[in-house]
Amino acid sequence: MASGSKVWSAYALAATVVAGIAARKALTTSWKVATGKEPPQNPADPDVSIGEAVAWATVSGVAVGVARMLASRKAANYYRKSTGHLPPNLQEAS
Repeated sequence: MASGSKVWSAYALAATVVAGIAARKALTTSWKVATGKEPPQNPADPDVSIGEAVAWATVSGVAVGVARMLASRKAANYYRKSTGHLPPNLQEAS
């Protein structure tokens, strides 16, 4: 089980990192199209308006979170199809 756990951990990590990067790129492009300018580099910067900072933080947090969750679910489904059971951290306690 330890070997399977390590494989799952590596696979899940890779899937969530790639999903986070893809979501961030898509979101940056969408922000540019919608607003006509670059998204704030640091929403905590006082030179960024509070509205823009809150909008960017909210939208980016939700988008990246959802993308990572979907990637984790897809990875768990792939793991189950490959091994016949869910990854160790997703198995119900008996």
